[in-house]
This record gives sequence, C-alpha cells and structure tokens, in this order.
Amino acid sequence: MEKLVLKYRFLALYLAVVFIMFIGRIESYENSESVDSADSIFALPEMNNRIYQHSEMEEAWSLVQKNGNQFIVNGLPFYFNGFNTYWLMVFAVDQSTRGKVTEVFQQASAVGLTVCRTWAFNDGQWRALQKTPSVYDEEVFKALDFVISEAKKYKIRLILSLVNNWKAYGGKSQYVKWGKAAGLNLTSDDDFFSHPTLRSYYKAHVKMVLNRVNTVTNITYKDDPTIFAWELMNEPRCESDSSGNKLQEWIEEMAVYVKSVDPKHLVEIGLEGFYGPSTPNRVQFNPNTYAQQVGTDFVRNHQVLGVDFASVHIYPDSWISQTISDSHIQFTKSWIQSHVDDAENFLGMPVVFAEFGVSAKDPGYNSTYRDTLVSTVYKILLNSTRKGGGGGGCLLWQLFPEGTDYMDDGYAVILSKSPSTSDIISLQSTRLTTFNSLCSRKCHWDCKKKHAMETFLYHDEL
Repeated sequence: MEKLVLKYRFLALYLAVVFIMFIGRIESYENSESVDSADSIFALPEMNNRIYQHSEMEEAWSLVQKNGNQFIVNGLPFYFNGFNTYWLMVFAVDQSTRGKVTEVFQQASAVGLTVCRTWAFNDGQWRALQKTPSVYDEEVFKALDFVISEAKKYKIRLILSLVNNWKAYGGKSQYVKWGKAAGLNLTSDDDFFSHPTLRSYYKAHVKMVLNRVNTVTNITYKDDPTIFAWELMNEPRCESDSSGNKLQEWIEEMAVYVKSVDPKHLVEIGLEGFYGPSTPNRVQFNPNTYAQQVGTDFVRNHQVLGVDFASVHIYPDSWISQTISDSHIQFTKSWIQSHVDDAENFLGMPVVFAEFGVSAKDPGYNSTYRDTLVSTVYKILLNSTRKGGGGGGCLLWQLFPEGTDYMDDGYAVILSKSPSTSDIISLQSTRLTTFNSLCSRKCHWDCKKKHAMETFLYHDEL
C-alpha cells in the first residue's frame, strides 16, 4: 500500500512539473517580455551557475531604477544580496594591497552577491582623497576609478557613500576643522549640517565626485551603471537638535543638490533607521530611548524630495547589549518588519538594510549565532520578496578576503574560513536571482511560474 501511495505521489509530481514547463513554453510565445526559465527551475544540481550565467547573458549593464517600492533593471525586478567593504579605495592606492580589492569582488561574485557599499570619501586623513576643501589627491582618485572598474568586471554594483558622520576617514569633524582653519566661528561638529560654508564644502565634494571621469573606463561617474546609488552620509546623526529639524533641512538641500548634478542615479540618506518625533507610535520599535535623541526621524527623513529609497542598519549588539542573547534575534525580527511595513505602507519606496552583522568580540559570540542572525535577516526579507514587496535587499557588514585580519573590527566575514555562513549567503543569492529572472514587472509577482516555483523549489524553507 505504501509503495502504491509513493508511486501515485511521484506520478502526480511528474505530471505537475510537465504541466508547468508546458505553461512556461506557452507564455514565452504569448509574451516576449516574460522570462522562459522553466528548464532552469528544475535543473536543481546546476541551478547556481545557470542562474548567474543567465543573468549575465540576458541583462545589459544598465542603471538600477525604481518603480514604486521595487528596484528594477531593464524593466525586471532587482532584489539583491550584498555586502560592505568600506576600505576598497584606500587599499587600491597601493600596488601591494590593490589585489585585495579584486579578491573581495571575486569571492563576493562566487556566492552571488551583486551589490557592494563602500566609501567614496577620505577627508584630510592618511591617503586622503580630499586633502583640503576641493583639493584632491589624483592617485587616490585613480584608486577609486580602479575600484569601480573592478566591480563592473564582476557584475557588482556599488553604493558609494559621500561623507562620514564619524571621525574615521575624516567625517563631519574634519569639515569643521577646515572651517575653523578658515576663520569660521564653529562650536560643534553638528555645525557641519547648518553652516553655509561647510555646506558649500560638501556640495563641492559631491560635484567633484559625480563629475569625475574614470581614468580606467573613461565613463563619467554620473553616467556609470556600475554605481547603484549615492549615499549622502554614513549614519548621519545631529545630537545637538533632537527635534530633527537641523538634519532634516540638510537632507532636503543635499538630496535635491545631488539630483541636480546627477538625475540618473538613485539617492539614499544613509540612516540607521531610528524612529523620531513624527511617528510617536513607532518609537516602541527603537532599540533604546537614546535612539529618539540623535536628531534622526526615519519616516520624516525619507519623505524628502530626491530620496529614492530608505536605508536601515541593524546592530542589536551595539544598541541593546554587547552580550549575545535571544532578545537580539527578536529585536532584529521586529526592527526589519516594522521598516518593511513603513516602506510599503507609508513611504512607497524600497528599503535596504545597508548594514547588519555581529561582532566576534561580543561576550557569548559563536559562529552558530552569526548564522542565525544572518538567516533571520534573509528570511524576513525573502518573505517580502515573495510578495513583490519593499524589502529591496541587504548588505552584510562586512566581507573581507584572507590576509586582511588586521583591519577586522570584529564583524569581518572571511568566506573561506566561514563555510556555513558562505552557504547561507549563496543560497539567499540564488533565491533572489531566481525571483529576478523568472517574473517580469508586468507579472506583478502573480504569475503561474511564481506559484510553481514556490511549490516545487522552496516550500516552507522560505
């Protein structure tokens, strides 16, 4: 009896697969925009390579755009899995370390990562890009040219951040130092946001970077589809004004200015995602009460003209407690879901979780916990992806190649030394690439292939 049941189950599965492949063939004739990928769905042993190869062959290298709460490329959805490696430009300056840039992109591409976030700034520091206001080191600029050209070789798009909130790599404090040296009466690093001269310094930097002609590719940055988006600032905070008005005015001015120089590329702010005064009903999701006092306001900040998508960071080990606990996972779940809901229901734009990770230096840390955290982030975003929702992607903090351990802040993930994490990353990449390949925007994620894919490929694992 049991064998008979199994026989009929197998027959039913076989007939279903044949039917779905038949539907796929019909759709390919009926609608030239749909992607006929029925074969690749069911060739499971080779799916990783075939999916990636398919994407490279079919998609021209064109700009990422936005349609409602989805990113799109060539009219197709673009949900992505990505990473951070902030030091690429600095490493590319020196021939002895330049190879590490290539290694990062090679290794990232091998597990299907398609977006990298990195710094397009280094102000007044060692190997500074901007040595003083509007004075640049051409060798460092050439290093950034190299980073962009290497990213393109490995089909990785870049989110380029334009200044730091923190002192590392110069940041807003360096702008204030320059202002003081010029005789300005400045009393706080937050004067960066309000003083007209410092604003002019920042605008000059924006203009210089966006109009840069790449010495390797001969493509102007503002025309280069390798660049996914411009980030106004890494983790902006204005603690001297908890009302948020000072930072809001800066965002309003700079988002429009970036768009005036480069109307083609997407723009995001670089926020950590803290809820502020405009949404008192949402502050319950903040990790602590201090988060309401840093001058940021997730919903209000992202309603600014010129801002195309929302950004959020996830650091329970920094915001809640350094000691690892299950409460960190619960926070991560509610934090992600609340921001996805806001992106979909209030902002009408995609949201990117632009930094997330856990430090190996935390008390109670182990690799199993890191895998749990990464899987948690991926799973919640995948649930949004399945609905064609606003969870556009996430960027692990941070990916390092071997031999760069001396740069590790505790959060570095070296894929060759972390096989379980590497497998989790690769699986997420495969799933997202599959979604992107199978359903056109016209489908609105409600086509027959979507249901077939969910039934036969992913089941409850999603």
